Amino acid sequence: MTRRELREQIFRMLFGAEFHAADEMPEQLLWFEETQAEWDAEDGAYITGKCSDILAHIDAIDAAINEAALGWKTKRMGKVDLTLIRLAVYEMKYDDDIPVSVAINEAVELSKKYGTDDSPAFVNGVLARLV
Repeated sequence: MTRRELREQIFRMLFGAEFHAADEMPEQLLWFEETQAEWDAEDGAYITGKCSDILAHIDAIDAAINEAALGWKTKRMGKVDLTLIRLAVYEMKYDDDIPVSVAINEAVELSKKYGTDDSPAFVNGVLARLV
């Protein structure tokens, strides 16, 4: 899988996490991995590892988002936008392998695919305030 494809799978898993209790996440990760035929063992380990790490940092990530998003709090944001912003913030702050500009660009590109017409500008605006 390409990095973009891996990132999209991570986004999809994180988005699903919004609708389940935290104690259900191990089962959800396992189910998601089993239902994604295009994953090999290495990709699956990477994706589930990143998701777990993002969820472990979610309080700090949300605090940074709440501080940067003027007039918006994470509770008011659309789930797609919030998930993409969380993923990008994680990559910007905790993943040294991904340049900040790439994290922002990828979040904006995914917002064009999964979000509303306003999502790319919103995602870009919030992330730009974090740089």
